[in-house]
Amino acid sequence: MKTIKLSLLVVALLAAAGAQAQKAGDTIVGFGIAFVRPDASLGPASASGSSTTIPAGPYTGYTSAQVFTGALTGATANIDNTSTPTISVLHMFTNDIGAELSLGVPPKLTINMAAPHNTAEPVVNAAATAKALTPALVAKYFFMEPNGAFRPYVGLGITHASFSNVTPRTSSTTVAELAGISATMSSSWAPVYNAGLVYNINDKWSINGSVSYIPLKSDVVFVGPGFGNGLGNVTTNTKLTLNPTDYVIRLGYKF
Repeated sequence: MKTIKLSLLVVALLAAAGAQAQKAGDTIVGFGIAFVRPDASLGPASASGSSTTIPAGPYTGYTSAQVFTGALTGATANIDNTSTPTISVLHMFTNDIGAELSLGVPPKLTINMAAPHNTAEPVVNAAATAKALTPALVAKYFFMEPNGAFRPYVGLGITHASFSNVTPRTSSTTVAELAGISATMSSSWAPVYNAGLVYNINDKWSINGSVSYIPLKSDVVFVGPGFGNGLGNVTTNTKLTLNPTDYVIRLGYKF
């Protein structure tokens, strides 16, 4: 009798394990949080504007654009780590292959800048802020058996990053002169390299942890009054590399 009961228990456990899986036709909706860790850098800056030269002071005879180009030589930038709520929808086309569409609430990016040749203000913390919208579509390949409780995967996809509410910190004299009129960041497409692990709690619920790397760049354009008001506006162009690594954990529900 004990042997029969033990056999029935083993069969029941195997049946339950078989239900804990992603299989063809399943759709899993996930809710969680993304921790974003940018690895930022700043490209060479180029300023242009009025040909009117500065009439007096240490930069006499130079234009505002020439002064800014020199002051931004060797400038660097970094972006603070941040986090945001995120949602995803994963659809399985086969037992091993699926596609996931994910979207997070646009996080606020805080951009810090250092310009060693700008002796008046070589470091500006929180020089600008912006919000980033990065929906991503990622194809995923799941390893191990479809009836496994644990399923690691790798993914490759694409994202379209767009930036809004780009706000320079005009309380900084340098930033006000550089970008006091406007600041914009271009949108761009970028690949998404992804890997993760799903743990199936039961037939409906699962936990998904993943890490993604996105080699992302944006063209930045600043417009400001320049060095010395009344000498004409200055437009500065540079490239900001963001290259974020996203660590995501979600609770999933299978339909």
